[in-house]
Amino acid sequence: MEGGKIKVAVIGATGAVGQVFMWMLGNHPWFEITYATASASRIGLKYASTVHWVMPFEMPESIKDIEMKEFNYGKMKEAGVKIVFSALPAAVASEAEPQLRANGFYVFSNAAAMRYDKDVPIMIPEANKEQLSLIKEQGYPETGFIVTNANCVTTGLAVALAPLRKFGIKSVMINSYQSVSGAGYPGLSSFDITDNCIPFIKGEEEKIEKELKKILSIDPDVYAYTVRVPVMFGHLETVWLEFEKNVETEDVIRAWDEFSLGEDLPSSAKHPISYSPENTFPQPKYAFWGEPKGMVVYTGRIKKKNDKIGFCLLVNNIVKGAAGGSIENAETFVKEYGLV
Repeated sequence: MEGGKIKVAVIGATGAVGQVFMWMLGNHPWFEITYATASASRIGLKYASTVHWVMPFEMPESIKDIEMKEFNYGKMKEAGVKIVFSALPAAVASEAEPQLRANGFYVFSNAAAMRYDKDVPIMIPEANKEQLSLIKEQGYPETGFIVTNANCVTTGLAVALAPLRKFGIKSVMINSYQSVSGAGYPGLSSFDITDNCIPFIKGEEEKIEKELKKILSIDPDVYAYTVRVPVMFGHLETVWLEFEKNVETEDVIRAWDEFSLGEDLPSSAKHPISYSPENTFPQPKYAFWGEPKGMVVYTGRIKKKNDKIGFCLLVNNIVKGAAGGSIENAETFVKEYGLV
């Protein structure tokens, strides 16, 4: 470590998720961006000159002059990189990430490629920090490892459900209204999404149903529909839950209010879930609210009907639901294993 910081790489730095990695790591107190990769045509170019910046705020000065480099294990090792943040597409990640692990790197991935391997944790620190121990089954500390974060919709849902597990979750009905940034850049054609909603996102419903059970170590019936909507950032979700115990809305709100990670990490929200009784809350325009920006899950519109509890939630799909979640996972690792 130089200057007390751990040297990290961002793989796939110019896409929407890669941009969040660069933004959040640019002035990180524990991590230093030492290596950043993009497509072959961008190698040698300065970050600011080659990225199509889509974030709703100015690019930090600290990342503008970072030079794009080739994806090369040897050169990454020479640069002193230990932790790799992956924003690779799943098809590329399925080959690259196991090779990164074999070369001794600690990989924190946003890709779905390795999520369902038995020894790879799908980690959300607020929900299942204990699953970090699976890295030992991958061979750590003798070898590298892979830790993934969840699908973006699943992340928001799992955070909201984590403090409710004590009530016994029997079934989950979830409808998501997902922003276009979730499709990556350049993403959908404007002809397809402008003035329109698309009630199908390939593979998304299956991911929610599968990942929620693995993350929370529960086995409820899960019913999901996913819809793409013409919004830039933020996934809105409507949820109905059935519990084993008799639960009132006040019980759920209290569980959310009392919920915390219990650790002080640079990218963790002190209060991960924020509930408001306002009947128009939450909305995607609040996606970058909170401290740290985009890391809080917002809930509202709670009600009880018959034996079910319903509510709405909002998750920032590219921060808490993607890059920010991976960074928080890496922070959890370095604190748990004494690297800082």
